[in-house]
Amino acid sequence: MNEISILVGGKAGDGIRQAGHVIARLLNRIGYRIFFYDDYPSLIRGGHNFSIIRASEKHIVAHKETVDVIVALNQDAVDNHKHRLNTNGIILYDSKKADAEGLGIDFMDIVKKFDGKPIMRNTAAIGALAGILNLEWSVLEKVIMDAVEHEIDLNLQVARQAYDRIETPLKPVSKLNQKPLPLVSGNEAIALGAVKAGLNMYIAYPMTPASAILHYLAAHEKELGVVTVHPESEIGVALMALGAAYAGAKTMVGTSGGGFALMTEALSLAGQGELPMVIVEAQRPGPSTGVPTYTMQGDLSFVVHAGHGEFSRVVLAPGDAEEAFYTTGLALNLAWQFQIPTFVLSDKHLSESIFSVEADLDKVKPENPLLWNEQGEYKRYLDTQNGISPLAFPGNPSAIVKATSYEHDENGITTEEPEAISLMQRKRLRKRKALEKALEQYETVKIYGNPDSKTVLLCWGSTKGACIEVAEALNLKVVQPLLLEPLPIEPLKSALSGADKIIAVEVNATGQLATLISGHGICIDDMILRFDARPFTVDTLLDNVKEVLL
Repeated sequence: MNEISILVGGKAGDGIRQAGHVIARLLNRIGYRIFFYDDYPSLIRGGHNFSIIRASEKHIVAHKETVDVIVALNQDAVDNHKHRLNTNGIILYDSKKADAEGLGIDFMDIVKKFDGKPIMRNTAAIGALAGILNLEWSVLEKVIMDAVEHEIDLNLQVARQAYDRIETPLKPVSKLNQKPLPLVSGNEAIALGAVKAGLNMYIAYPMTPASAILHYLAAHEKELGVVTVHPESEIGVALMALGAAYAGAKTMVGTSGGGFALMTEALSLAGQGELPMVIVEAQRPGPSTGVPTYTMQGDLSFVVHAGHGEFSRVVLAPGDAEEAFYTTGLALNLAWQFQIPTFVLSDKHLSESIFSVEADLDKVKPENPLLWNEQGEYKRYLDTQNGISPLAFPGNPSAIVKATSYEHDENGITTEEPEAISLMQRKRLRKRKALEKALEQYETVKIYGNPDSKTVLLCWGSTKGACIEVAEALNLKVVQPLLLEPLPIEPLKSALSGADKIIAVEVNATGQLATLISGHGICIDDMILRFDARPFTVDTLLDNVKEVLL
């Protein structure tokens, strides 16, 4: 199989991520499917940054621990990663900044010839790498012209000089007969899915790893027709979103665990006031600040149970960018259909990684909520058979539109009468049955690998990619629930039926999905848990599964 993995590393400020982006585009341009993983500490300068670009002829949504080429812009990149190098792998390194067994080139010397900036060492490295891979200069030229925003001619000169230094391609790759696909991050897919479903306003306080949603939507505000707002805090974010929803604007907010902790009071307000709200919770390690630029799946229990009182919610957990696009659109539509909070539960590994995407854009469309027909007296909280009350918005001269945190009657008038309280409680909880019925039309549980295998890898979210490849290697079955609340019990039991061994694979320390489904009579036999703030890679998970199966 045609495949190559490249690691580019250096310190923060060396343009490592940008270099990774260009390398990904290069390989995408010649027909490869891409998965791009980015690893960086919470530092603006210094520290150690690296990116892994895995390119394959088949669709992939995970990376491997081992690599074929290391591009090292300093000694740390050599020392930290040389153990990853496959047999016959090569290290391309800056000979003034590092020492290694491999191919050394003085990148700064090349940059100085053209009076370039030190950061252009990454351009020189890319040029040399293109030569090593035996890529045509025209391909590299076009990618640089598309990817670089400033001093394009200078970057082209630097890249060409380094490219010409390579006399023999040491790691040639074949051009594939496949069209390039869009390269999209998980956060971009989330943003675009919401836009396709009719998003009017995105409100967020920046918090890694969700921040890029705000940055992307703000940068494309006019062309996408979405208003972006950056309030003073996560509390302000949630309350502003509820106010916008009350006024009729389809809203979404984005945060991570620490930010969502501040939103939980507003979450309960959404439940009581029956206000639609989409929350993107992009997980990172905790508790508290934790390790802010790394990944974890530690917030599942929190998101499913957050808030006080009893009210319905939806929690969706996509496993790659395509699923992120579809599920975010679904989350927005469900929020407005049922007038409830809905969640897109992501993590750093999904949100900030980049994927080759071939999505059906027409699959996500805005769905209109139930609107008041303007007949008779308007009752904001009208008791209906399915619990869903018709919506009207302020500015309608025929309707008095209430919203309240206090228990209320059908008109939205505060009440403490037992009969009225019971009526509204039953009304709100009645939505759940309607919600569960509506969700039956969607694929809420996915199956991969050998459907007849007696051994199942149970996963959720971004662990999906590594699990699928391990299952293919060992002839196992993978079961991935996309919907985590309300948990699709019957589809899940059907997918797991006949299994002799169910192994839960999660990036947390307690097996939160395993705990969640165990409460519904599904027995988990083993758990493979990773909680060092890093995601599962294909080869490490393969070793983990083999150990469990011994």
